[in-house]
Amino acid sequence: MSLSPAKPDAKTKLLEAALSVIRTKGYAATSVDELCASAGVTKGAFFHHFKSKDEIAVAAANRWSETTGALFADAPYHKHKDPLDRVLGYLDFRKALLKGGVPEFTCLVGTMVQEAYETNPEIRRACDASISNHAATLESDISEAKKKYGIKGSWTPSSLPFTPRPSCKEPSFLPKRKGARMSQPPASTICAVTSRFCSNTPRERHDPADSADTTRVKALDKHGPTKEI
Repeated sequence: MSLSPAKPDAKTKLLEAALSVIRTKGYAATSVDELCASAGVTKGAFFHHFKSKDEIAVAAANRWSETTGALFADAPYHKHKDPLDRVLGYLDFRKALLKGGVPEFTCLVGTMVQEAYETNPEIRRACDASISNHAATLESDISEAKKKYGIKGSWTPSSLPFTPRPSCKEPSFLPKRKGARMSQPPASTICAVTSRFCSNTPRERHDPADSADTTRVKALDKHGPTKEI
């Protein structure tokens, strides 16, 4: 006798609705009524699980971290033996996710922290944890690649994803996750890693002594951060 999959409960439906509606409309423009309508639950069910919209926002940020964390943990770029292949494979994987309408690939925590960083410390901290923990998963591969190919620079594997790149027209949510402001918008993780670590370099990667790799390493040496967050 086979059992049918359990239907999602009201709390799960509300969290999934939050991921969708907030990425579509923004946090401030999203109402509790809209979340209930999208989830197909009553307002009573909402307040049974969450005290406020702020509380579900924090829970949604945590769910986003769990969902995207599992997605990236199972991504194929981890199978590459060369650390630089893994870094570039990460970028390819990120690029492949950019499908459909903007709300479908928009970062939930990046969206929320831009709106709530000054008014709601709890939401800001939840978004910061999500962004910072994801960036930390890149440090090992960046460190190995930097060491293997003799890449020099004042940036570190931990600072690279948060290094501002003025030429990148990215929303300035990275400093906001810490409650700070910047005169120049920093790059997102993918933009920063691309421009700082892989800019203007050939994709062939073998022995560092090879001419292609030597040319690439020289190019990488030129890229240092303009400002640390």
